[in-house]
Amino acid sequence: MHSMTIEMILPIFALSNLGKALFAVGGLITLVLVLVVLNFFNVWLRAWVAGAPVDFLELIALRLRGVPVGLVVNSRIAAVKSGIPLSADELSTHYLAGGNVELVIGALIGARKASIELDFDRACAIDLATRGTGKTVLEAVQTSVNPKVIDCPDAALGKTKIDAVAKDGIVIRARARVTVRTNLSRFVGGATEETIIARVGEGVVSTIGSAETYKDVLENPDKISKTVLGKALDANTAFEILSIDIADLDVGENVGAKLQAEQAETNKLVAQAKAEVRRAAAVALEQEMSARVEEMKAKVVEAEAQVPLAMADAFRSGNIGIMDYYRMKNIQSDTSMRDSIADSDDDPAGSNTP
Repeated sequence: MHSMTIEMILPIFALSNLGKALFAVGGLITLVLVLVVLNFFNVWLRAWVAGAPVDFLELIALRLRGVPVGLVVNSRIAAVKSGIPLSADELSTHYLAGGNVELVIGALIGARKASIELDFDRACAIDLATRGTGKTVLEAVQTSVNPKVIDCPDAALGKTKIDAVAKDGIVIRARARVTVRTNLSRFVGGATEETIIARVGEGVVSTIGSAETYKDVLENPDKISKTVLGKALDANTAFEILSIDIADLDVGENVGAKLQAEQAETNKLVAQAKAEVRRAAAVALEQEMSARVEEMKAKVVEAEAQVPLAMADAFRSGNIGIMDYYRMKNIQSDTSMRDSIADSDDDPAGSNTP
C-alpha cells in the first residue's frame, strides 16, 4: 500500500513542475510584452493620434536595425500632416543610406508649400549628393523658392573685376551680379556655381571684346546683360539664371596703344640688328678688298723686280745694246719730269711755293 501511494504522488509532483515551467515561460513572455509596450507605447500612441500609425512590429524592426524610432516616427508624422504619404520603411532606408531624414522632410514640405515639384526619391538623391559639400537639400529648395545673387567674379577668390578689351584697345573692368535659383531637376549631376561664374565671365569678356569702342560699352551696359543672358549659360547646371546685371564699369588703360608702342620698339630693335649685320658685312668686305689690293701691289712689285733681271739677261744674250739702255733711261727721265710738271699744275698751293 505504501508503494502505491508513492507511485500516485510522483505524477502529481511532476505535473506541478511542468506547470511551474509553463508559468515561468508565460511570465517571461508577459514581461517582454510589457517592456515592449512601455518602450514603444508613447511613440505608437503619438503616431496613432496624429493619423500616421505605425505597427508595433515595425517599431521593433526599426530598433533592431539601429534606426532612431522617434526620428522616423516624428518625420513620418510631419510628412503625413503635410499631405506627403511616406512609410516608416522608406524613411529608415534613407537613414541607413547615410541621409538626413529631417532635412529631406523639411525640403519636401517646403517644396509642396511653394508648389514646386519634388518627389521623395529626388529629394533623397539631392540629400546624398550634397553630403559633405556644406550644402543641404533644404537649402536647394529654399534657393529655388527665394533666388540668390552670385557675384561675378567671386570676391572671395581675390578678384573684384573682370578685365576685357574693346576693339579700340581700351580696357573695361566690369562686375556682374547674377540672380539664380535652383533647378531641382538638374541638381544631381549639374554643374555648380563656379561654372555659372566662369561662363558669365567669359560672356562679359566676349561681349566687350566685340564692341567697336569702349564708349559703346559705357553707353549701353545693358547690351552686355542681354547678350550674355541670351547664350543659355545655365545649360547642364544645377541653377537657372533669372537675370544678369552689370553692377559696375570702370575704364582702364589703353592696352592697344601700349602694345603698338612695344611693337614699334621691337621693330626698331630688329631693324638695328639687321643694320648692324649689314655694317659688319661691309666692314668685312672692305677688309677683304684691302687685303686684295695689298696682294696686287705685292704682285706688281714682284713683276717690277723681274725687269732688271730680264734686262741683264737681254744684255748677255745680245738682244739689247748699251745705247738702247741709255735711250730707255732718257725716256723714263722725260716721263718722270712730265709727271712732276703735271702734279704741280694740279696743285695750286704747290705752284705758289717758293
